[in-house]
Amino acid sequence: MKTKKPKKWNLTKKVLKKRTAYDRIRTIIETAKGNIARAINNEMTIAYWHIGKEIVEESQKGKFKADYGKSILKNLSKKLTIDFGHGFDESNLRNIRQFYLAYPKCDALRHELSWTHYRILMRTDNPKARSFYEIECIKNNWSARELERQKGSLLFERLSLSKDKRGLMKLARKGQELKTHEDMIKDPYILEFTGFSPQSKLYESHLEQALIDNLSKFLLELGKGFTFVARQKRISLEGDHFYIDLVFYNVILKCYVLIDLKIGKLAHQDIGQMQMYVNFYDRELKQFDDNPTVGLILCEDKKDAVVRYTLSKENKHIFASKYKLYLPTKEELMTELKRERKFLPREIKKP
Repeated sequence: MKTKKPKKWNLTKKVLKKRTAYDRIRTIIETAKGNIARAINNEMTIAYWHIGKEIVEESQKGKFKADYGKSILKNLSKKLTIDFGHGFDESNLRNIRQFYLAYPKCDALRHELSWTHYRILMRTDNPKARSFYEIECIKNNWSARELERQKGSLLFERLSLSKDKRGLMKLARKGQELKTHEDMIKDPYILEFTGFSPQSKLYESHLEQALIDNLSKFLLELGKGFTFVARQKRISLEGDHFYIDLVFYNVILKCYVLIDLKIGKLAHQDIGQMQMYVNFYDRELKQFDDNPTVGLILCEDKKDAVVRYTLSKENKHIFASKYKLYLPTKEELMTELKRERKFLPREIKKP
């Protein structure tokens, strides 16, 4: 595990002066407790790694015989539970053994990640995906619960869909980077946090309200750099009024992102309407240092041919993605991703 510098007190003089002595002392104690808890967690993670190493090496003496391995864990569990109490049952010892097998180098462990994070990460068989989730956890300060959700929604697979071999390796080594508009688009978007079931009778206004009610979760699903700007943004053209469902701004790509929600199948009129919204923003509302506006249509279903032939070949600013109201199984989502991949340009498909 990498050496961590002593934790600095995140308390400015200006902040401390405005508070009572009790508040200041309370903050100091709470900060110290947090630092101590993190230090203990780091030490226990290292200890688990060494315990896993001992278990694996002892098992190897039995030439990987299953019965021998089981007896080791059973005997260890009994003795450790007597000496140290809960936390060393056979199930946890199996996790500890798997932890060492997944991370055979102790130096590769990161102090920013807890044992709970590692229990989730080590269930990821794909080393590239595991590396990606480690980086994203650290960069975005994901909790273990958020890591579980992102992993369950196959975030890595959804982002890697349009990557070539070099791009895939970059994703594994550096995490998600936003350099082009395509980099921030996912397909599908997973909106299980709205609470709607696939059988719900859904209206666009209901879905919009659910996204607003769960805005922090929706921002996480949208990805890096998104800030909320407006809902039902009105634009007026010669006395006619139009309303954009949701408006965001991406501070990394420095562009507005307009989102329209569609129940049912996407029609070419929906794409044309989004093109109008994007043109209006680019010509009337975009600042001189903003990049071109992006339009994203979230729909229940879409025909790729409709999207492909409605938009020009040079299009880089209008996108249509499906959304799902539940966390699909890995098999369902992989089938969906493979189907979408058939419509990607040939140069993107190269291995």
